[in-house]
Amino acid sequence: MKRIYLDHNATTPVDPAVLEAMMPFFREQFGNASSVHEFGRVTRMAVDRARDSIAKFLGISSASELVFTSGGTESDNFAVLGVAKALRDKGQHIVTSAIEHSAILNTCKFLEKEGYKVTYLKVDEHGLVDLDELRDSLTGDTILVSIMLANNEIGTIQPIEEIARMVKGKGIAFHVDAVQAIGKIPVDVKKLGVDLLSLSGHKFHGPKGVGAIYIRKGTAITTYQHGGHQERNRRAGTENVPGIVGMGKAVDLAREHMAAESARMTALRDRLHRGIANTIKYVRLNGHPELRLPNTLNIGFKFVEGESILLNLDMEGIAASTGSACTSGSLEPSHVLTAMAVDAADAQGSIRFSLGKDNTEEEIDYVIGILPPIIERLRKMSPLYNG
Repeated sequence: MKRIYLDHNATTPVDPAVLEAMMPFFREQFGNASSVHEFGRVTRMAVDRARDSIAKFLGISSASELVFTSGGTESDNFAVLGVAKALRDKGQHIVTSAIEHSAILNTCKFLEKEGYKVTYLKVDEHGLVDLDELRDSLTGDTILVSIMLANNEIGTIQPIEEIARMVKGKGIAFHVDAVQAIGKIPVDVKKLGVDLLSLSGHKFHGPKGVGAIYIRKGTAITTYQHGGHQERNRRAGTENVPGIVGMGKAVDLAREHMAAESARMTALRDRLHRGIANTIKYVRLNGHPELRLPNTLNIGFKFVEGESILLNLDMEGIAASTGSACTSGSLEPSHVLTAMAVDAADAQGSIRFSLGKDNTEEEIDYVIGILPPIIERLRKMSPLYNG
């Protein structure tokens, strides 16, 4: 049976070149990067090289502004909790959007229990934040704005530069979750105008269990993980040297291939969209038709349930998802689609296809051929479908 993986927003396969770069640091070069002897110095140099490479890729002025973490969730927590604690005496108001990743939303809900006030911005039918609401929500008590660069479920890209201009000069920290954007579209912290930015290695063909956070020099933030002196006393714990080396290599590959791959994936994504729209009735695109990640296609199929579609696709060797992997198993409609005012039944019938560098036209055409009979069969079982 064919095996076709179209769930790259959940995770990506480690690139062979990344794995090759990591392997020596499991065996021969296994030293602790904090050790002063040669074993430690070798790994410290490897960590520093990766930090420099990632900083350059993101347009960061000084590599010292980049802190390695265990992944996107920790980076998001670090940003929100760290700024909230550091600036609590200045204010206790945080602004975010209703469609953020659960790493942001659940952290904000935790802070609400601690006495903070959180504004969850509305989005329009394409998933774009309401800039007028954002402007009106900013007060003298606002200490942090956190808006994701690109949404993990629908791919919509937010106007981060415009938001940064709105926030700048008000003494408000601006954090961006760029986990889904890195390696797919250009990300430059200076151009975006952000104070903090999160990324995760496994979203762009690096290993799982490693990420980073950019913290602009001068940004008020408190460390919330205590222990040793690692990462210039900002994040305690022995560095994940193989993971950091792997993420650095993944960034090098993205720098070399991103432009060409983004164009190729856009063509495949649009080929898939056209194929579905031309062969299946009652479908809708979820997300912005243009301001969207090149690899992401979220489609709603009326009169059917998304989990049933996924199971049938899986039996045909095709892996997709109904949304974020972090909410897999939930019976509730997607909070992203709900915030976009998508009907609950339609939201339950939505599927996310997210493409990667190894997908081909042949695979896309296979999906286009397999999907229509699946939808037709499921619709005939639905009491809502009249044919």
